[in-house]
Amino acid sequence: MIYYEIIGYLGSFLVALSLTMKNIRYLRRINLFGAFAFSIYGLLIGAYPVFALNGYIALIDIYYLIKMYNTKEDFKLVPVLDEKHLYLKEFLEFYAKDVEIYFPNYKDLNLGELSCFFILRDLRPVGLLIIEEKKGDEIEIHLDYAIPDYRDLKSGKYVFNSAIKYFRNKGYKTLISRSTVKKHQKYLLNIGFKKTLDKENTFVKNI
Repeated sequence: MIYYEIIGYLGSFLVALSLTMKNIRYLRRINLFGAFAFSIYGLLIGAYPVFALNGYIALIDIYYLIKMYNTKEDFKLVPVLDEKHLYLKEFLEFYAKDVEIYFPNYKDLNLGELSCFFILRDLRPVGLLIIEEKKGDEIEIHLDYAIPDYRDLKSGKYVFNSAIKYFRNKGYKTLISRSTVKKHQKYLLNIGFKKTLDKENTFVKNI
């Protein structure tokens, strides 16, 4: 197989893969690499319309990625004052299957004994935080969920680096999260949690 054919196949694969992405940022990134590979392929085989079209698509992806990362978004953490709140119920029902992937036992939670917060991003409810304020200086996180289109770490970084000051001012010093789900464990490490050595599947973050 000639090397430029490999580039062509790679470009095709990446463009097709990008179309399966729910997160628009991931879609743009993968599509950018696919379009760039395809434009190189078009140049190598002398198919200049293919080169021009995919080069143009790559430039569009770059433009929107820059715009996405330079746009300042407004985040808020809004408490849910009643565990029977209709929107909370509808939110959990609508995203039930996806929530269960990351938090398999979330349906066992007694919301009446916990604190629930919606994570707003430009006033859109993009996530849900459910915590337990324990005795002493610890908070246990039972659910920290972001909807698929906004799963890019920004909400998590806001909650655990900025909004968490509210709990620090109340005297809490340690966040605890337990997870057996590899993807969620990776997320916890990315936002500053550390895996404990003495307790399996337990992650902590000092605030």
